[in-house]
Amino acid sequence: MPGINLLYVYQISDPEKKFLVCDLNNGRTFEDPLILFEIPEYDIHSVNEQGLYAIGGNLDIGTLVKSYKWGIFPWFPYKECEEADWYCPRRRYVIFPDKIHVSHSLRNILNKDKYIFTINQSFREVIHQCRMVNGRDNHEQAWLSDTIEKLFIELYELGYAKSVEVWEGEELVGGFYGFWYNGVFQGDSMFSLRPSASQIGLILLCRHGSIEAKKIKFIDTQFETPTFKRLGGEYISYQKYRELMDL
Repeated sequence: MPGINLLYVYQISDPEKKFLVCDLNNGRTFEDPLILFEIPEYDIHSVNEQGLYAIGGNLDIGTLVKSYKWGIFPWFPYKECEEADWYCPRRRYVIFPDKIHVSHSLRNILNKDKYIFTINQSFREVIHQCRMVNGRDNHEQAWLSDTIEKLFIELYELGYAKSVEVWEGEELVGGFYGFWYNGVFQGDSMFSLRPSASQIGLILLCRHGSIEAKKIKFIDTQFETPTFKRLGGEYISYQKYRELMDL
C-alpha cells in the first residue's frame, strides 16, 4: 500500500488475535480509512470493535485537522501511552437532529425554561470543565490531556472546533465541544454540573438545527452509550458517514 505502513497489534486479552493498524511514525500521515477496511485481515468487529485505526504520529494541529476530516480521532490514556492511538469505527453512532428523542422527564425540564443555551460563547471553560469535572483528570485512564486541551483551543481559534454551553443564570452548568466540518459536529466530550444539563444542550442544539447558519447534518457521538441511545442515536456505516460528509 503506497504511503502507508502497517503493523500488527496484539490484544492484551487474547494474544493470539491480531489486527492491522496504520503506523503513523516516521512522518507518515493519514490515508483513506476505507483502504485499510478493505484488507481481509483487518477485522475490527471480532477483534477491536471500537475501531483502532492507527498508532503514533504527531499530535499537532495539522494532524488533528486532517484526521478529524476523515472522522478519525485520538483517544488514549495519556498517562500510560507514549504514542497516540487513533480511532475510526467502521460503524458510527450518530444522532440526526430531526430524530432526537426527548423523554418525558427531559421535556419537563425544558418546559421550565430553567436553562439558557448558547453556541461557542465559552469554549475554553467548556473544554476545561470536560477535562477536570468530578476529578476526571486524576483517573489513570484520563485521555483529555493538557496537550489536547491546548490543541483544541487552537482549533477553536481556527474555526474548526465549536462548543455548546448550558447556563443557569450566569453559571455554566453543562456543555460539550467537538470538531465542526461540512455540517457534521463530531462530539469529543461533555460535562454536567446539574442533572441532565449536557443532554439539554444536545437537545437544544438539535432543535436549533444549525451552527453559524450552516445546517447540522448529524452529530457524531463516536460511540454508543445508554444516554445517546435514549436520545435517539443510531448506527450508520462509515461509508454512509463519508457520503453525508461529502468526502
